[in-house]
Amino acid sequence: MTHLIATFFYVGHMRPAPGTWGSLAALPAAWLIYALLGPWGLLAGAVVSYFVGVWATKEETRGKENHDPSEIVIDEVCGQWIALLPVAYGAHMMSANITALWPGWIAAFLLFRLFDITKWGPIGWADRRNDATGVMLDDVIAGLFAAVVVIVLAGLSHGLLM
Repeated sequence: MTHLIATFFYVGHMRPAPGTWGSLAALPAAWLIYALLGPWGLLAGAVVSYFVGVWATKEETRGKENHDPSEIVIDEVCGQWIALLPVAYGAHMMSANITALWPGWIAAFLLFRLFDITKWGPIGWADRRNDATGVMLDDVIAGLFAAVVVIVLAGLSHGLLM
């Protein structure tokens, strides 16, 4: 069960770049959660995926030297869902079809991957913890950074920040 969770239904075994595959797999899952439960469901999904992800990662890496193997992608899923929260909330507030906000989906995906790969500032600090919490936390922070930039870009595109 922990392997299924940690690899997000085995997506983490896809090569190359399993983290990118995990982030991509998070997109249709986010759409489904939003369609069924709205933006609060996506928020709940991010929170649950964090705590379940810490547990699954801890179990999958117990007794192993590598605490962040590439096949573990539940952290990317959690971070990607966080990056998508402004898009989900915006669609809900505007009573818009969430797919109509496709530029936000693309921005959230690209920004999350940028922050997750480069590991600037506190993202790198969390990554260097070398434990299950660090595995999850660096992607949570990357997702938060991406979400903030998505909000700024949305504001700029609507002339709200000029």
